[in-house]
Amino acid sequence: MRARFACLVLAAGLVSLVGVAGCGVRPSDVIPAGKPPSGPVGPLILKTTIYLVKNGRLSAVTRHAPPQGNTLTLLAAGPSPAERKRGLTTDVPSEAAPFSVTFDQDRHMVVTPAAPDVDLSALAVRQIVCTVLVTAPEPPVQVKVAGAGHDVDLRDCPGRP
Repeated sequence: MRARFACLVLAAGLVSLVGVAGCGVRPSDVIPAGKPPSGPVGPLILKTTIYLVKNGRLSAVTRHAPPQGNTLTLLAAGPSPAERKRGLTTDVPSEAAPFSVTFDQDRHMVVTPAAPDVDLSALAVRQIVCTVLVTAPEPPVQVKVAGAGHDVDLRDCPGRP
């Protein structure tokens, strides 16, 4: 009985060994894939959306901006010469930049201009809020602009559901 069991185990082992050894995969030579990429790595340029003003209404504009750039500062800098030719302007004054962005305990994003006494129009507040909403990785529950005193209906942002 023992001898028979040993033969069965040995036969099963040999069958397994033959199955693994003869699986049909043939050895091959190294496959050339060409030279690896070389040269200096350039700066990573991302696209970002900001809201500028055209004919008194918000207009979404896509720009190239470095990843470490403050998107809200682009609003205060105003339109590029090409954007200006297309009739775009900004209501965000240059002295409002740079902005600081924090979150309060209710997960509301609070945007504070550099100059606390800067006068922001309702349109400037909408520019800031809509730009924050399209650039935030996870949209906040609400965006507040410190010292602005204007409410913004988030549905007023063009291109937002």
